[in-house]
Amino acid sequence: MGDLLPRTKKFALDVLAFTRKMPRGMEEDGIRRQLVRSGPSVGAHYRAAQRGRSKDDFLYKIEGALEEADESQYWFELLVDSGMCATPAAQALRKEAGELTAIFSSIAKKMKEKGAGKRRS
Repeated sequence: MGDLLPRTKKFALDVLAFTRKMPRGMEEDGIRRQLVRSGPSVGAHYRAAQRGRSKDDFLYKIEGALEEADESQYWFELLVDSGMCATPAAQALRKEAGELTAIFSSIAKKMKEKGAGKRRS
């Protein structure tokens, strides 16, 4: 899991660089704002999880990273599938968001199998 810290930071930086180059328009501006919020939040949640005080706290923060990765994937899907911005960069970030979503989903599932998060249900 150690490689996730630099990977999520790279994702954040790539999302920010991408949003600076996105076309301008009312629809694009709305999605840009969402991506600027959700993209960097993936790494922020994962970084916070590394400092979790308990297994439940770790799981809670991993689920935050999962939610933000999934949301980022959704915004990239909209950009690509609508044709607003179907560039190779958008497609690559969509793929990376999907991979991060799968990784965090797997981590959360394993934590729950080990008994974490039962009090939150």
